Amino acid sequence: MDTKSHKQLHIFFFPYMAQGHTIPLINMAKLFASHGVKSTLITTPLNAPLFSKAIQGTKQLGFDIEILVIKFPTEEVGLPQGCESGNLATTTEMKEKFFKATFLLQPQIEQVLDEHRPHCLVADAFFPWATDLAAKFGIPRIIFHGVGFFALCAALSVLLYEPHLKLSSDSEVFTIPNFPVEIKLIRSQIPVFIKQIAETEFTKLFKAARECEEKSFGFIINSFYELEPAFADHYRTAFGRKAWHIGPILSWNKAANDEASLGQHKSLNWLNSKKQNSVVYICFGSMTNFIDSQLLEIAAGLEASRQGFIWVVKREKNDKEEWLPQGFEKRMEGKGLIIRGWAPQVPILEHEAIGGFVTHCGWNSILEGVSAGVPMITWPVSAEQFYNEKLVTVVLRTGVAVGVEQWSTFVD
Repeated sequence: MDTKSHKQLHIFFFPYMAQGHTIPLINMAKLFASHGVKSTLITTPLNAPLFSKAIQGTKQLGFDIEILVIKFPTEEVGLPQGCESGNLATTTEMKEKFFKATFLLQPQIEQVLDEHRPHCLVADAFFPWATDLAAKFGIPRIIFHGVGFFALCAALSVLLYEPHLKLSSDSEVFTIPNFPVEIKLIRSQIPVFIKQIAETEFTKLFKAARECEEKSFGFIINSFYELEPAFADHYRTAFGRKAWHIGPILSWNKAANDEASLGQHKSLNWLNSKKQNSVVYICFGSMTNFIDSQLLEIAAGLEASRQGFIWVVKREKNDKEEWLPQGFEKRMEGKGLIIRGWAPQVPILEHEAIGGFVTHCGWNSILEGVSAGVPMITWPVSAEQFYNEKLVTVVLRTGVAVGVEQWSTFVD
């Protein structure tokens, strides 16, 4: 081949605007950049500072990674200004508008593709229109699924064979059909949108996402073969999907983290004073919202367990704090630590003092727990989390289930 035609490979990465989708795709772009690929991340004004901070270390190492900012159409769909992340859409109505807004991003993506002419577009599964758009410019579109092979196979089997339709009640048990191992669920544990008859913005998105899978070039999965080999093979053979597992991405990204700043976080200093395997870490991810009465029960359970803990809660400190039993933090001083908002989850899980992880079973959390070698207590809430729970408790046998039986939306 003529060496003059050799150009640096240029890939566009387009994450869905929610923390669980964004972070792995940012890390993936950094990973590709470290291998000499020119990586461009597409985001919106509100999210841009997070992206800039996340890629700073990679840029300083001399790798070719950039950010392109496009406008998020909040006004066009009736969302408040600055509502540019799925985490900020806190009601069903807002979430519906948010999904609608993602479809309106298409003209801007077309414009930047035309302007920059990358060789490939890696876009989140929540942007089904990206496949046809990439084809218009003669480039492959690769789908990023923020889940693993087990959940992808389970979801496809449930969609194709509809075992839940043969059941007479929500509490009735069914076995996932055409699956490498026997996995039992009850009807109330599968996503409500699969059972919905009325069309919503999300069911439209979900249907379009499934249809575009057949036309896309393939899938990049944040997983590794040794974790779920039977399901990686099943996804390729039974469903004919072209897929690459390049995870766990977090293990590469650790080297790029600023360890000094993480070391200053109070949770890590607090853990340094604790015995090995003596502390339980409790975190339900960035999207889960528990009501006050549920948080009160969790607090009461933690106190009764007499177990050391770090508990991450999506609440800001205020005078009332009706979600906590009176005097709870004072009584738990030295025994337990509450973190309000963000916590450095990976270094916490890797700390020798952590002996267990109470998790909502989001895929990023599962990967982080497995990579740190921490046993899990599973408390799924929504999305594909009930499938992930079965991978942990039945297949890997590295966790035990709390016993949740009801799938909920993040708004619930």
